[in-house]
Amino acid sequence: MEPRINLFEKGKKAITPIFGINQYLKHSSIGKQLIELIDFRISQINQCSYCLDMHSKELRAMGETEQRLYGLSAWRETPYFTERERAALEFAEGVNALHVSDEVYENTKKHFSEEEMIDLTLVVNSINIWNRFNIVFRQVPGDYQVGMFG
Repeated sequence: MEPRINLFEKGKKAITPIFGINQYLKHSSIGKQLIELIDFRISQINQCSYCLDMHSKELRAMGETEQRLYGLSAWRETPYFTERERAALEFAEGVNALHVSDEVYENTKKHFSEEEMIDLTLVVNSINIWNRFNIVFRQVPGDYQVGMFG
C-alpha cells in the first residue's frame, strides 16, 4: 500500500485544529484510557488500519490488556468492561451510526455528566475525521510510536 498524500506534511494547516481538539479531550474527565478505547472501537467499525495501529499501541502503553483489546469488537458479549465503559461504547457506536436511541441516551446519562456526553460526542467526531483522512490518503500503518503526536 502506498500513501496517496503525506497527510502530516501536506495537510499541516488542515490537521492542526484537529490536534487542538485532541488536546482539549486529553483534559476531559472522561479519561484518556476510555477515550483511547472509543477511538480504537470506532476505528474498528470504520476499518482504519492506521488508527487501529496507533490506538492499540497507546492502549498497551497505558496498561490495557490484550484480552480487552481482542474482545473490544464483541464488547457486549464479554465480562471485561465496566458499566461506564459499556455505556460509553454503546453511545459512541450510536453517535458513529448517527442514531442514539432514547434508551442509549438515558443509560449514558447514568454514567456521564452533560459536559462529558458532549465530550464523548466530540471524541467520536474527532476519530471520524482522522479515520477519513487516513483511509482516503492511505496512511500506512506500522510506524506509529507511542506519544508521537503528543
